Amino acid sequence: MDRPPGMMDVAREAGVSHITVSRVINGHPSVRPETRTRVEAAIQKLGYRRNSVARALKSRRSSTIGVVIVGSELFELPRILLGVETAAKQAGYWVSLASRQGESTSADLMETLRRLTDQSVEAIAVVADRPVVVEALSGLSFGVPVTVVMSGSAPNPGLGFVEVDQELGARLAVRHLLGLGHRDIAHLTGALRTFDARARVDGWQAELTAAEAQGALLEGDFSAESGFRLARELCDAGTGLPTAVFAGNDQMAMGALAAFAERGVKVPQDVSLVGFDDMKGAGYLVPALTTVRQDFAHLGRTAIEQLVRMLGGEPAERQKITPELVVRRSTAAPRAGS
Repeated sequence: MDRPPGMMDVAREAGVSHITVSRVINGHPSVRPETRTRVEAAIQKLGYRRNSVARALKSRRSSTIGVVIVGSELFELPRILLGVETAAKQAGYWVSLASRQGESTSADLMETLRRLTDQSVEAIAVVADRPVVVEALSGLSFGVPVTVVMSGSAPNPGLGFVEVDQELGARLAVRHLLGLGHRDIAHLTGALRTFDARARVDGWQAELTAAEAQGALLEGDFSAESGFRLARELCDAGTGLPTAVFAGNDQMAMGALAAFAERGVKVPQDVSLVGFDDMKGAGYLVPALTTVRQDFAHLGRTAIEQLVRMLGGEPAERQKITPELVVRRSTAAPRAGS
């Protein structure tokens, strides 16, 4: 056979009609068990696979959800996609991925969305690290349900939003340090063009202001290298170390630990350190890292669950997932007189 096997080939091999083959493929209950077994054996023997494109054109359903990935600083993307794929599969959907790197304009995003809708996807999740993506989407209209993952909200009632509450996570971290008695809490932030970094700065600043405490803000880029560089700057500033440091994520905290060790600064005796994300292995750093846990797989699952509800006719909504503070050995009360 010089072409892929079709439904008629399966029907011929099994000695049944193509309608019977269709019923078997679609799980119709009216097929006798022995006939179903014969058709399934023919499918296996011939290596038949249904033509999903033709099926989508005929039924106007593709059973596919599109996922658009925008940005290069989505450090926990694999865990998000695991949640997306798991929830999609449980709901009976496949996932089709598309990505855009760097800055994206409204035209860029609309082209990506158009390509996905041309493939007959039934809904789209946009996973983005920058508020500019939301701003670009805010004025667009879509032919399918769309939910934005991770990047805040916009005044577009047609868009759904799912995010971990980044500001609350930062507040939990700073509140923990304040509760230990720290009054000078520096923040090594990720790139401020990202939604997460800006939201965490807001939470850090709000808690300091409410407690009439202080702290320096140093911008990095969420990498361990930037955490190392900024922690070195704190050590070499000549104005005295803060008693605590809140790092923009665990990667930056890991870099800060290396810089402190290089300069002979002990954690938590000389300076307490808190990270963000609870990356794999954070509990095995020396000392074990106090951090804010984000459930990225749950984030991905929640996005798909919202899209499925929107497909069922429910309105778009904004959902915030509550993060969790995980206290380990990298934080302690400041030394007396600090």
